[in-house]
Amino acid sequence: MSVTIDIAGLPAERIRFAPSPLAELCMALHALSQTAHHPRLAPWATATTAALDPCLADRLLEADFLWRSSFSDIFMPFAGTPGGTGLPAATLAEELDVLDGLDDERFVTAALEHCWLALYNEGGVPSPLKDPASRARVLEAAAARGPAQLRFSRRLLDDTAAVRVWLRRLLEDCDEAFFAETWQRTGPQQAADARHKTEVLRRKGLPAALREVSAALSVDAAGTTITADKMVDGSTTATDPTIGAGLVLIPTNFGWPHLLVLHAPGWRPVVHYPLGTPEPASSPGSVEQLRRRMDALAHPMRMQLCRSLARAPYTTGELATVCGISAPEVSRHLSVLKKAGLLHTRRQGRYAQHQLDLSVVSRIGSDFIEGILR
Repeated sequence: MSVTIDIAGLPAERIRFAPSPLAELCMALHALSQTAHHPRLAPWATATTAALDPCLADRLLEADFLWRSSFSDIFMPFAGTPGGTGLPAATLAEELDVLDGLDDERFVTAALEHCWLALYNEGGVPSPLKDPASRARVLEAAAARGPAQLRFSRRLLDDTAAVRVWLRRLLEDCDEAFFAETWQRTGPQQAADARHKTEVLRRKGLPAALREVSAALSVDAAGTTITADKMVDGSTTATDPTIGAGLVLIPTNFGWPHLLVLHAPGWRPVVHYPLGTPEPASSPGSVEQLRRRMDALAHPMRMQLCRSLARAPYTTGELATVCGISAPEVSRHLSVLKKAGLLHTRRQGRYAQHQLDLSVVSRIGSDFIEGILR
């Protein structure tokens, strides 16, 4: 599973690193609403929430589906503006001006992304502002999420202009309440990171720059496709002439463990990557490697073998005796565990001794959480 970005023929100068205050506000709001995703931010989230005006806190609850369980593309309006620069603006106010410039259909479709997740990769979906069937589908999906989502979705469809004004005022009030101070602290760090990675891209090339962004990003040998290792399938292109060619990579201080890839049809692709990612004991594996490890450990006989292998090194013959199965059957199970990277094997004379790598097994829980939230 992965998201791919077609960059065939894209000039190197069209791949840009830049911070975005509006995208960072989205991630800050997400961190406030999903503290379990971001335990390192718990002190900041607790202090910020405690200081919020109760009226502002209630207004945030009205629209929290824009950033709570999915990240609405309205927070990256520069990517959906045909003929625009394709880059974030320097200030939150300027980015909100860009957001105001999105046409109603594009704004509504992006704002209701939580109702379209299954169709996110599909182009040509009729606008719920014009198509009764699409409107009914949106409202049905919103109702399943809860009464607050249904009320907001109806308001958005019935009086789009008023909701747009309401949302801008909400984000401006967030800026006044806590985000201006936060951005003053984090913005320079993000700008420095963008400059550094731009220099890496210029001096060492795209593969080296992507390695510095995230271990989950890679580019093929031909330099035509970027792949983001995520538990979602999707594809997009950075060379769509209708929206303008380009790829933007945006840092965030609030994002880990999320690595976001905007890949909606008709929008420029954007990679939103976390800064300050905790260093694992070893490099985190791919989603496919995680699946192999979980599959390997789920088999009843391999679980029984692991009980012995976790305690001491064993030979194949010893394990066959302990578990009451044949040596060839033990070898088959050990091969699965070895391919999943869960075993240490060492030679002791003419014998091979196997032992479970407890450090790898102990990381599976955290790797799983990072993988599904990435």
